[in-house]
Amino acid sequence: MENRILIIEDNQAIAELLEMNLSVAGYRTKVCPDGEIVLHLLAEDKTFDLALVDIMLPGKDGFALLPVLKERGIPVVFLTAKDDVMSKVRGLKGGAEDYIVKPFDVLELLVRVEKVLDRTGRLQRTLTVRGVEIFLESRTVKREGKEIHLKPLEYDLFVLLARNKNVTFSRERLLKEVWGDLYIGETRTVDVHIGQLRKKLGVPGLIQTIPKIGYRLEVRG
Repeated sequence: MENRILIIEDNQAIAELLEMNLSVAGYRTKVCPDGEIVLHLLAEDKTFDLALVDIMLPGKDGFALLPVLKERGIPVVFLTAKDDVMSKVRGLKGGAEDYIVKPFDVLELLVRVEKVLDRTGRLQRTLTVRGVEIFLESRTVKREGKEIHLKPLEYDLFVLLARNKNVTFSRERLLKEVWGDLYIGETRTVDVHIGQLRKKLGVPGLIQTIPKIGYRLEVRG
């Protein structure tokens, strides 16, 4: 089952941006623009895996909602324009899992969301894309019941793309997320690993090349 994310944001443009990018990446979303309305929503539906919460909201602000969400076992990531140190300290000491200041980079947000879901034990443990199954706990990949043997970096690259399907990553971003900040080398190594992945997975069109940018794992519908 896909992870569900509650977006508590009163700015319609930002809420739509979040909803679109999270949905494209494979998450199910629900948007609520008012802190007071959130309380009524949670009385009927507590099955959210994470909440992205603005602080400055009508009704009840994000700080007031934090203990309510925590009580219901929903991890909170603040996504706010309040960039002062005291607000950050208040949010994190109050129990928020992360604190992201607007304006934000969408890819960074997706990575942070994934890390929070993983850290809180809510991240999906099995991913399926175009008939290929990824078993995260055993780090194995299968297609039609037959294991596909991937090297460690090939596996990590595939998982990153699969967790962020339909999201385009630059070669530089893939190097940072998979190889790490300390990697010194050419972006050509990404192309080599992508080529090996395509060959081993054997699913035409699964990993798309985006000219002059990088790659994305494409799953539509």
